[in-house]
Amino acid sequence: MLNEKKDLAIDCCLLAGRLMIESGAETYRVEDTMTRMAISQGLIGTQSFITPTGIMFSLGRDGSTRLMAIRHRVTDLEKVALVNQVSRKLTTNELTIEEAYEELQKVASANLMFPFFLQIIAAAIASGSFLILFEGSWWDVPAATIAGGIGFVVATFIHDITRVKFFAEFLAAAFVGIVAFLAILLNLGADLNIIIISGVMPLVPGLLITNAVRDLMAGHFTSGVSKGAEALLTAFAIGAGVALVLSF
Repeated sequence: MLNEKKDLAIDCCLLAGRLMIESGAETYRVEDTMTRMAISQGLIGTQSFITPTGIMFSLGRDGSTRLMAIRHRVTDLEKVALVNQVSRKLTTNELTIEEAYEELQKVASANLMFPFFLQIIAAAIASGSFLILFEGSWWDVPAATIAGGIGFVVATFIHDITRVKFFAEFLAAAFVGIVAFLAILLNLGADLNIIIISGVMPLVPGLLITNAVRDLMAGHFTSGVSKGAEALLTAFAIGAGVALVLSF
């Protein structure tokens, strides 16, 4: 029975780590959460090695080592908050390890993302707002709003079809450029550059850049460099998509 409870504690720690990494949490936060959960169950001296694509968790010299692969990553900070809530309740003995594992399974199976149409509206409004933030003309707001919404839709659908993130962002940026160019051509906008810049803002990997810097500052160089490289490739894909349209 003792071994079964230890295995359940390890599974619970790994599940919490996987959910946090998949939802966009920083590496040091994931490591700290897993360590605190393990200590609360009497697992002293655990070691974890976390990257954006996998988690290795060991009980130490005389224990077993587990590996869990990370298949996909999105931005879902609500799931990060829910996992942290379960972790705090476990460490304060408000939940047993069985109850904590059950709660984490519910979080894993829950779809906490906003409806797709609301995501489109949010991307469109964000693009229009960025145009004002960049001191653009109010005349260009509708064009930037439409471009941002269309770019987000294209990025989502292409990624669902191809599962190639950078290709989806490349095509989405190209569509933003096309919409901006058509707006100028039809006299529905005045400044091509600022419409394009505002339209691609929903595609910019802001959270990824932030996490890369925070991981580097915390000493997690493998995760920090890999996230930074991913952000750089994303920026390159966006720039290449826009450049392709402007080259014609």
